[in-house]
Amino acid sequence: MQVPLWFALLAVGYLGVKLIRPPAWLIGVLLLGGFFLADSVLAPAINALVK
Repeated sequence: MQVPLWFALLAVGYLGVKLIRPPAWLIGVLLLGGFFLADSVLAPAINALVK
């Protein structure tokens, strides 16, 4: 069974928020931080570190 990545991320995110109940500011910081890091000069270094 093939599931689109966006759907899998949405499902995992929804379950994580429902089960763990992190504060809203933490979710915002993680989303904004990931967005800004993905478009920064550090993106190639992070990509190499993750792989």
